[in-house]
Amino acid sequence: MRVRDGYAKDKGAWCALNRPDIEEKEADIVIFGIPFDEGVSYRSGANMGPSTLRENTFSSTPYTEDFESLTELKVHDGGDFKGTRDEIFPEVEEYTEMLVREGKFFTMVGGDHSVTIPVHKGIDDALDEEFGIIHIDAHFDLCDELGGDELSHGSTERRAIELDNVGSTDNLYFIGIRSIEPDEYQFKSKNKVNVFNAKACHEKDPEEIAGKVAEHMERFDKVYITLDIDCLEVGFAPGTGTPQFGGLYPRQVLRILEILFERLDVIGFDVVEVAPPLDAPAHTAMFAARKIITEVWGFYGKKTGKVKRADGSI
Repeated sequence: MRVRDGYAKDKGAWCALNRPDIEEKEADIVIFGIPFDEGVSYRSGANMGPSTLRENTFSSTPYTEDFESLTELKVHDGGDFKGTRDEIFPEVEEYTEMLVREGKFFTMVGGDHSVTIPVHKGIDDALDEEFGIIHIDAHFDLCDELGGDELSHGSTERRAIELDNVGSTDNLYFIGIRSIEPDEYQFKSKNKVNVFNAKACHEKDPEEIAGKVAEHMERFDKVYITLDIDCLEVGFAPGTGTPQFGGLYPRQVLRILEILFERLDVIGFDVVEVAPPLDAPAHTAMFAARKIITEVWGFYGKKTGKVKRADGSI
């Protein structure tokens, strides 16, 4: 069931950009949460990600690090999908399908990475064309099953390639990977997998990484970006269920995202696996997610002409 708590209905949420007085069809950006983490294979806590993040957006200002104003953007918080997997996954699919059909740019906050599965399905249901997926993560999430669960957080992209409008690993591009499961190792040995692992990301400039990813994905009119907070080096995002040493730096991630938004038609993105119980008391991973969301909205706003610099220019 989708519910909107007091924070989701507060105009002060999301850097005071939230517009609870409008409907999704009137918004520039729709954001919603999926506080579900029963798809984890290790440590839980990501179910608290959406609420903790939402609560901590009241102290953030509606400006990017390039001193651009986001105040012209109309953001609508659609609330959280709460319940069992059987209850919420179909609802998320339907909601996502509606947003894509309406042409609404959206942001989803997880939850563990399994919650991206119904989002991918909703996009697939809405389209009559192939779409691309960029997966920024420490892990491939290409397991056919993990712990007997075919809808686990380690199976996100394995389920994606089964969709009618994905169908192949060539529709996917992975960035920041530095871990592989036995199942994934066998899969990768038999299938083409487009990937820049974390080591390559540190050996090459962000411009080169993002440029090559964009070059491959430009054949798709619509691209979705899913970002697991554990893509970051552990010290920058310790509050996550399955951290991996040797990850990306914040500046690399922001620059890569900036270029991808400049060159591709990104229809939505998510940030998942922020686990506040593992993140306290500093909430480092949560603040990283908040920054990523704010800057991505700036990247999107620049493409739509709704973000202005301090001098009034666009």
